[in-house]
Amino acid sequence: MKLKDIMVKEVVCAELPGNRTDIIKLMVKNNKTGMPIVKSDGTMAGFINRQDIYAKPDEEQLALLMTKDYPFLGPNDSLEDGARILLDNNLHHLPIVNRKKLVGIVTPADFLSVIEKLDINEPIQNFVRTPCVPIYEGAPIAVADTLFRVANVVAAPVLNDDGRLVGIVTDRDIFKHSNVDGHTAVAELGIGEDEDSWTWEGLRNVIKLYYEVKQLTLPNIPVKKVMVSNPITIFGKTSVSEAARIMKKHDFGQLPIRNSQDRLVAMIYELDMLAAILR
Repeated sequence: MKLKDIMVKEVVCAELPGNRTDIIKLMVKNNKTGMPIVKSDGTMAGFINRQDIYAKPDEEQLALLMTKDYPFLGPNDSLEDGARILLDNNLHHLPIVNRKKLVGIVTPADFLSVIEKLDINEPIQNFVRTPCVPIYEGAPIAVADTLFRVANVVAAPVLNDDGRLVGIVTDRDIFKHSNVDGHTAVAELGIGEDEDSWTWEGLRNVIKLYYEVKQLTLPNIPVKKVMVSNPITIFGKTSVSEAARIMKKHDFGQLPIRNSQDRLVAMIYELDMLAAILR
């Protein structure tokens, strides 16, 4: 199989010249954490993600915010090449370029169907790569936010007083009970006047970005108030193909792994799964 067989062809992208406001609006409206940047003729110019935006809070020009030398591959390159670039560079987006023109994009989630169909029996515990950093259910959500940033993860398992897994919290969950109104955030970020057209998911994305850009303090709410309770888990001996099936079916970006004593032992993230393509 080639990358053209799994890539998304309808790519949400931004065009040069552009500015910070244009990018923020595109990201939150389309529920994206990053996107390719193209020139007016459709040729690939670079890539931008949320980190690029709030790393340079005073910069407005898209050309100065984006990463110019971002990795990319062609539609006829192999799945192995794509998986290797994503893994080696710890990336979640891989633009697909043909004759300098952007023609598609691939993310780790796009590989899950392939991994499922390969029917690989190797246990998932062999593919764990990202450190598992759990958090206590009584910890304030501000602690979870710091954990995500320091550990470079977007989700964490939640433990109770007995050290048992009781939930999963993601970087988006912590903004469920924000004390900032979504429409206020839209107005202050200057990303649109038609507030009634925003979905709740879109407004939550705006609020998250608003906190990051404005560097605001999160409210003193415990993680257990925002987490997803009783998460689906797998055993370390579960096959990698079965894990891929579960992830794809439920649209999960991660799965907790437990042992025979029902204790948390690790977390597998969709990016980690790409190693199965390289075996």
